[in-house]
Amino acid sequence: MARDHALSSRFNAGDITKIRNIAIIAHIDHGKSTLADRMLELCGAVEARDMRAQYLDSMDIERERGITIKLQSVTLSYKGHQINIIDTPGHVDFGYEVSRSLAACEGVVLVVDAAQGIEAQTLANMYLALDNNLEVVAALNKIDLPAADPDRYAQEIEHVLAIPADDVLRISAKTGEGVPELLDAVLERIPHPSGDPDAPLQALIFDSHFDTYRGVVSSIRVMNGVMRTGDRLRFMQAGSTHLADEIGIRTPANLPVDELGPGDVGYLVAGIKDVREARSGETITEASRPAAEALEGYREPQPMVFAGLYPVDGDDYESFRDALDKLRLDDGSFTFEPETSTALGFGFRCGFLGLLHMEIIRERLEREFDLNLIATSPSVKYRITLNTGAELVVDNPSDLPPSGDWTRIEEPYLKASMITPKAYTGTLMELCQSRRGQLQRMDYLSPERLELVYNLPLAEVVIDFFDQLKSRSQGYASLDYEPIDYEPGDLVRVDILFNGEQVDAFSTIVHRDSSYDYGRRTAEKLREIIPRQQFEVPIQAAIGGRIIARETVKAYRKDVTAKLYGGDVTRKNKLLKKQKEGKKKMKSIGRVEIPPDTFIRALRLDD
Repeated sequence: MARDHALSSRFNAGDITKIRNIAIIAHIDHGKSTLADRMLELCGAVEARDMRAQYLDSMDIERERGITIKLQSVTLSYKGHQINIIDTPGHVDFGYEVSRSLAACEGVVLVVDAAQGIEAQTLANMYLALDNNLEVVAALNKIDLPAADPDRYAQEIEHVLAIPADDVLRISAKTGEGVPELLDAVLERIPHPSGDPDAPLQALIFDSHFDTYRGVVSSIRVMNGVMRTGDRLRFMQAGSTHLADEIGIRTPANLPVDELGPGDVGYLVAGIKDVREARSGETITEASRPAAEALEGYREPQPMVFAGLYPVDGDDYESFRDALDKLRLDDGSFTFEPETSTALGFGFRCGFLGLLHMEIIRERLEREFDLNLIATSPSVKYRITLNTGAELVVDNPSDLPPSGDWTRIEEPYLKASMITPKAYTGTLMELCQSRRGQLQRMDYLSPERLELVYNLPLAEVVIDFFDQLKSRSQGYASLDYEPIDYEPGDLVRVDILFNGEQVDAFSTIVHRDSSYDYGRRTAEKLREIIPRQQFEVPIQAAIGGRIIARETVKAYRKDVTAKLYGGDVTRKNKLLKKQKEGKKKMKSIGRVEIPPDTFIRALRLDD
C-alpha cells in the first residue's frame, strides 16, 4: 500500500521532469517481456511470491506460444522518478501495436540478443523509432548465454545503427544483471515529456480493450492539460461525450487516481459500450473547454491477407457473428463482412495483417467463444481492370470475373528484408527467385552476416515462405516486410470440381506458370482425403473451361454375385451390368458428400 500511495501522490505533484515514457522494442524472442519482468521486480511493483514469467502478458495464448500479441503498459517508481513502460510485440504481424506505442513515448529501449545480433525486426523497429524522433537506449541481452558475444555485436550495432559501441549496455534480463544500470541510463538519456498543464486537455488513446462489466477501458497518454475524475470528456473524432468514471495508472494492478497531467500514461473508464467511439488514435478533450485541434492519431492498419471463416455447425452462425463483434473491440486490426459459399454455407470474409494474425484470431474465437471453425485458403487483394475501363478490387478468388471480361490484373508486392549468415545466401536467393522475387540489394552487416532485400508478390509470401526461410537457414535467418505497391501479373484462377460441380471454397488465384503444379497437387491431396462414395467421383482442376488435372475417387463395389454358386456365367454378367447402370444413374443425380474436416485437412497451412 505504501508503494501505491507514493505513486498516487506523485500524480498530484505535477513535476513533469520526473517522468520518463519508454517502449521496449526488439526482434521476436530477444527478451522484451523478460526484461519487463525484471524491471517490475527491481522497482518492487510485484511481490516475489506473486511473480511469474511474462507477467504483463495477460492472455493464455500469449503464455503458451511465448509471444506478446497485445502491447501492455505499466507505471513504475524508480529513484524518485515515474517510469511509464510499454512492452510491445516483436512479430512482424503485430507491427501496428509497436507504431501505436511509440506515439506515447519520448524514447525506446532497443533490445538485441547478444548471441544473435541485429535481426530484421530490430532494423524495422529502429527505423520506426527514428521516424518518431525518439531517443534510443540500446542494450545487448542474454549475456549469460555461452554463445553470447557482446563485443562483436556491439560493433555490429555501431556499424549498422550508428549507436556508439561504448553506449550499448550489457544486460541479462533472465538473471537481472545490468538491469539497474539500464534504468539509470533511461533516467539520464531519455528526455522528460513536455506539455502545458494549463492548456486545454489533449489526451491520446493508444490502445483499448472491452471489459464485460465496465465497458471500454482505454490506455491513454496525456499531452496537454489535466484529466480529472468526473470530468465531462469529448472524444473529438467520434464526436461523442462521456463522463470520466475512473482514471488511473497500472502498477501493474489498476490504481485509481484523482488526475493525470501532461506526460502521464494511464487508463480511462467512461462507461463506453461501443469501441468505435474510443478507437486507437482518438483525441480526448474537455467538453467545457475543448482543444482547438485533435492530435495526429494513427493510420488505420490495412489487412493484407483474406480468408473465409465458417462455423462447422451452421446453427452457430449467430453466435459466430456476435463473437466477431466482441473480438473486434479488443483487436481493431482485422475486418469481416458476411459471405456465402455453396460448399460451406454462411460465414464471413475476414481480413488479417498476416498469417500469424489469422491463426491467433481463429484460435481466440474457438477458445474464448467455444466455436468450431473452418478457414478457407488465404488470399490477397487483387486489382482488376475490366474491359469497360472500370477498376474492381477482389479479395475472394470466386469473385474474379471470367478472363474475357478483364484486360489486366495486378497483385500486391512486398519489400522483404532478410538478415542471414552468409553461408545461407545462395539457398535463400534460390527461394526468393522461385517465388518470383526481384533482388533489390545485398548489404554486408558484418563479415559473417548480410541483409538481402527483395521485392516479392504478397501471395507468394503468405502461405509458407517464412517456414521455408527458417528451414533453409536452419533457423538463423530472420524476415521483415512492408507493402510497397501493385504490379501486373500473368495470373489465373484455378477451380476445383467434384463430379463436374465447382466447389468455391477451393478456388484460388495463382501465377500461370505454377497453376498446373498447384492443380495437380490439390487434386492428388483431395483424392486421398475424400471418402469413397457409392459412385465414382472425378476430382478436376480447371482454368476457365479447360481441365488441367484429374484424379478419381473409386466407388464402393458391392459384390452382387456373392449369392451365385456356379451356373451360367451370363447370369453373373447380367447382375454386374445391372449394378453398373444403377451406379451410372446415381452419379447423374447424386451429390458428392464432403465431410467438414475435408476442408480443414485440405487447407491446412502447414501442409
